[in-house]
Amino acid sequence: MSRHNEWILILDYGSQLTQLIARRLRELNIYCEIHPYNVDLAQVITPQPSGIILSGGPMSVNDDGAPQLQPEILEFKTPILGICYGLQLLSHNLNPGSVERAQKREYGRAHLLIDNGSDLLKDIPQESVVWMSHGDKIKDVDSNFVIIGHTKNAHVAAIKHRFKPIFGVQFHPEVVHTEFGTQLLSNFALDICGLVGDWTASSFIDEQTKAIQTIVGDNKVLCALSGGVDSTVVATLLNKALGEQLLCVFVNNGLLRKDEFSDVLRLYKEELHLPVKGIDASELFLDRLTGISDPEKKRKIIGKTFIDVFDKEVKNIDSFKYLAQGTLYPDVIESVSFKGPSATIKSHHNVGGLPDKMRLKLIEPVRELFKDEVRIVGRALGIPDLFIDRHPFPGPGLGIRVLGEVSREKLHILRESDAIFIQSLHESGLYNKIWQALAVLLPVKSVGVMGDERTYESTIALRAVTSTDGMTADWARLPYEFLAEVSNRIINEVNGVNRVVYDISSKPPATIEWE
Repeated sequence: MSRHNEWILILDYGSQLTQLIARRLRELNIYCEIHPYNVDLAQVITPQPSGIILSGGPMSVNDDGAPQLQPEILEFKTPILGICYGLQLLSHNLNPGSVERAQKREYGRAHLLIDNGSDLLKDIPQESVVWMSHGDKIKDVDSNFVIIGHTKNAHVAAIKHRFKPIFGVQFHPEVVHTEFGTQLLSNFALDICGLVGDWTASSFIDEQTKAIQTIVGDNKVLCALSGGVDSTVVATLLNKALGEQLLCVFVNNGLLRKDEFSDVLRLYKEELHLPVKGIDASELFLDRLTGISDPEKKRKIIGKTFIDVFDKEVKNIDSFKYLAQGTLYPDVIESVSFKGPSATIKSHHNVGGLPDKMRLKLIEPVRELFKDEVRIVGRALGIPDLFIDRHPFPGPGLGIRVLGEVSREKLHILRESDAIFIQSLHESGLYNKIWQALAVLLPVKSVGVMGDERTYESTIALRAVTSTDGMTADWARLPYEFLAEVSNRIINEVNGVNRVVYDISSKPPATIEWE
């Protein structure tokens, strides 16, 4: 992953809110990266970060096996901000025994009262609402620290070091419930760390264009197009940087949505003027997936088959050195196994699904972006809203939306059901209010009645979520009348379906996709 001259390192101690810290900083046009608390610092401090944030976490610093602070961090001259567990960790390291179980735990809203002035709390009222989530408290503050804020239940809610740029807060500034949380993070990043906040879509495009040209040189690049936002933005960015050195490949893997291969291929050529070759390899993919039920195996097979198709179908494959993909930052975060609570969720097709022995080196220009940032970059590149506003679609496609073994018959049922759902969302004006909508074919059959006949047919699950970047998501409250109409259409128009259900799970604990 490329780094910038100005950036903030976020060390993850297992909080479910760690990604929100990154999101808030990105909204301030500040580049940042999340790494596990025990990362090899030698690998991430070049160039040295302008600031370090220690995230919250679910454990007590006094627990056996609790995540610890690497002591050399305190030797850096870099400003440090500890949040919740991060604050307690700083206190525990500098003043052992100072953290203990609180008699009264503090969860939810609290009122922060500022005790002393500090750059960290600049432009924040003397009293404001903050969001707490802790069971421990700091009973004694090291003599080198000054208490700069408290709440009714926590006499230490914010501290600063007397001589070093080290700060800590017991509350979570990254959540929207903390009234002036963004102001606090801005104070830390812009004032204390001295960042400019100039990481914008335009600067990203200029930076990546130069980086791509430097990395690729005179070599050629293959770009795997999926028809979705991410790969389309990658292809457009590469086309801007490389021109004739680029060849885009759009493969029909037999797992695309209804009419997607022909429609998207035409748009790539006529709207975006990309150098693209369409390859229909659907039979090969489906043959290799026969009898495979495990979702991880399906992802691996699909990833390997893509590479095999490139080897076979692209003329002079040996003249290409790089394969470009639309890997996103959430893909990276979810595929990296952190010690502790932030464990691997799944291997993404763009991260863990490719063969170990690849003849092509990977180039991933949007690897450091969240989904909404990719859309912003896409618009800055002049990509039509038709592409930019498309819902996310996984690289393995319908292969991971047919739960269990994939077959042509199951794909047909799912494809037709999904088309009805998406078409209905467009017609009702709901599509652009949804982050992602999809249909899933469940490996469940149930009894039904159609006319005077008893049926025993398949179940379709509909899923629609709202989100900002896909890291967290809530199920969309679609109107009952709309769901009733979609259900009625699917059951009446798609042979093999007699039951439709709606998924009302949030992420976490569920994921957006079912596999």
